[in-house]
Amino acid sequence: MISQEIRKIAPEMDPLRRGMGWSTEDLIKPQIIIESTFGDSHPGSAHLFQFVNKAVEGVTRLGGKAARYFATDICDGMSQGHDGINYSLASRDVLTSLIEIHANATPFDGGVFISSCDKAVPSHLMAIGRLNIPSIMVTGGVMEAGPDLLTLEQIGAYSAMCKRGEITEEKLTYYKENACPSCGACSFMGTAATMQVMAEALGLMLPGSSLMPATCEELEEVALRAGRQAIKLVNMNLRPKDIVTSKSFENAILVHAAISGSTNSLLHLPAIAHEFGLYIDEETFDRIHKDAHYLLDIRPAGKWPAQYFYYAGGVPAIMEELKHMLHLDVLTVTGKTLGENLEELQTNGYYEKCNSYLEKIGIKREEIIRPFNNPIGTNGSVSILKGNIAPEGAVVKHSAVPKEMHEVVLKAKPFDSEEEAIDAVLKKVIRPGDAVIIRYEGPKGSGMPEMFYTTEAISSDEELSTSIALITDGRFSGASKGPAIGHVSPEAAVGGPIALIQEYDLIEISISQRIIQVVGVNGERCSKEEIEKVFLERKKNWAPRKSKYKSGILKIFSDNAVSPMKGGYMK
Repeated sequence: MISQEIRKIAPEMDPLRRGMGWSTEDLIKPQIIIESTFGDSHPGSAHLFQFVNKAVEGVTRLGGKAARYFATDICDGMSQGHDGINYSLASRDVLTSLIEIHANATPFDGGVFISSCDKAVPSHLMAIGRLNIPSIMVTGGVMEAGPDLLTLEQIGAYSAMCKRGEITEEKLTYYKENACPSCGACSFMGTAATMQVMAEALGLMLPGSSLMPATCEELEEVALRAGRQAIKLVNMNLRPKDIVTSKSFENAILVHAAISGSTNSLLHLPAIAHEFGLYIDEETFDRIHKDAHYLLDIRPAGKWPAQYFYYAGGVPAIMEELKHMLHLDVLTVTGKTLGENLEELQTNGYYEKCNSYLEKIGIKREEIIRPFNNPIGTNGSVSILKGNIAPEGAVVKHSAVPKEMHEVVLKAKPFDSEEEAIDAVLKKVIRPGDAVIIRYEGPKGSGMPEMFYTTEAISSDEELSTSIALITDGRFSGASKGPAIGHVSPEAAVGGPIALIQEYDLIEISISQRIIQVVGVNGERCSKEEIEKVFLERKKNWAPRKSKYKSGILKIFSDNAVSPMKGGYMK
């Protein structure tokens, strides 16, 4: 074990650990780091300490010694609407690096990683790949829905409605006071919920344990079992890179299509793959989504809150529907293959336990998870668009785009910040037939914040929601819905074509053809050659902007981040 090798060359280690109350016996046990995002930062992390202690108990029961380390995360919801959101994506990479420091400054033999939310789960998965010590994930589950199944993603729309005078301030206050009735990740298939599902789909969690209700007793049992499994993984010397392969990522992307997962996953999965020494590009997503069945009727694209996902059988139930398309021979943290795990779940009471929740709410499983032969859609949920605006690609969740906006030509209304764009939307400057362009919001431009309030203002406006599109080199909240196209690459800050778009350029969007391109100038259609000539002239007159940040982590991040379509991670 690496911890015992280090003890031989670091004589101060033993007395320092004795200073924490460790015994002689503790020093020679397998050393397991319990890394969590526990903290009073938001509902997805505030409850994690109970699972940390259960994981410690599980490690102890099987003869190991656990050490608790903490690096809490920020909340995208609390960061919305002000400059705090610019720190969001950068925080993923900082957390990853801090975990690397924790685990390597005092080496450990294995790890349990406990988190719930948007950047925390991706950062833990990235760290697991970077460290490559025997590891297992535990996710903190999902919060309950509020009265009348109220969930947090509805607040953005209600806020925009209040600003337009469509609902009262008192009504908005009621919604805000009741949207988050418990701890856990937000109860819709946003980025937090999606990435919990991705962690299990990659084979790094106990089967059926992602996205459980945060308040259910079974989740403490999962943490206990995970602690025990960490010791077993150390004894087997089964490391993350033995488990996670290109096949594992293909399985995860297929599941992503079936659940209509967050577009932010297209930032996180490539970044996670990078840490595992693998390469996942935009073509992989597009290829798998094209032939995938979209099965999950969960918000924001669907009807039900995310807590119902577990009631319907969770990731294993989705995988059963996709079984004929999955790589069932991939290894998982159980030490067994995915196929063996799915077979075991059929007989160990897992589905009976899930059904007990379904019976309480009086809803059938197929109302939440559709059968494969009766899907919500048959071409996945995400498309990669390319063209002279986005030579490296752009992302759209077509399952959330009104059909009227799948094949359109719109007039460009460019803005160099989200603040300018949302002001124009709320003041009715934006009219049907416009393409709202928000640029200089990519990783190098401003840290790649979410365009959440602008998308909500558009999708909640009956006139605009089916008549305009939002196109940006920034990203969206996992709660976003409507005609939104993001991650445009190359981004404006490096001179990508999105920086060259001018007012009244004609923008063609074709989801069926996977196209996004300028097809006209000043409201008039032009030939491809004419467009190329115009853009060459505009590029000559374009000059890069001075960096928005002069110091601090956002300066480091913006200087070193790769493009959105490559994962937005720091080189």
